[in-house]
Amino acid sequence: MILFLLLVFVPIGLSAGRYYLFGDGRGNWQTADRSSAGLLPPASANPDALIRVFAARTVRWRSIFAVHSWIVVKEKGASTYSRYDYTAWGDPIRSNGFAPDGRWFGAMPETVVAVDGARAEALIPKIRNVVETYKFRAYGDYSAWPGPNSNTFVQAALDAVPELRAVLPPTAVGKDYPYSGRWAGITPSRTGAYASLSGYLGMTVGWVEGFEINFFGAVLGIDIRRPALKLPGIGRLGVAAGL
Repeated sequence: MILFLLLVFVPIGLSAGRYYLFGDGRGNWQTADRSSAGLLPPASANPDALIRVFAARTVRWRSIFAVHSWIVVKEKGASTYSRYDYTAWGDPIRSNGFAPDGRWFGAMPETVVAVDGARAEALIPKIRNVVETYKFRAYGDYSAWPGPNSNTFVQAALDAVPELRAVLPPTAVGKDYPYSGRWAGITPSRTGAYASLSGYLGMTVGWVEGFEINFFGAVLGIDIRRPALKLPGIGRLGVAAGL
């Protein structure tokens, strides 16, 4: 138990120390850079269908613990991207409120999922169906912890598209919130099982997801398929999880 608690709180302490000693370099969040990070070409120059999931550190002290994730899709031949975020202000599901690959209030996004071409074209309808039918879409539904939050929303989309075999980073606090009401079941990739106590405590074991323990939103684990440690506050250390 002591070792487990050290593995949970030491990484969070290091992340907190980095934040309070050096800051995040973003300045005032209200004026922080939200321009394109250059991760996507102009939509008009890319005729293929496309799916992306991005994640970037959240704003201010919350960046110690968590990332914000969002979804970007584009049908074949479309001249624009569609970006979907789940936020605590305005319409809970925001459509094209920011640049598709924009910095999240100054934080550089990382690519969690990248799928293009015919495969993306076949999977986009499933993602759009989640966007249109998501359960927590009313004002007041958003809850930063333990969820449902932005990462819960993106996880719901990934659950609906097991073909992506995608895994959000361990710093995606809220991804383990049982938005469907089921506290146990098969993992999104259909390669393992999970159990979650309202997002506060839980465990996931799967070939794609690896082994994860959720302790009040802090995720500790290990990935064998793509060797890496998963540490709360710090994130993934090892081989990238992207496809």
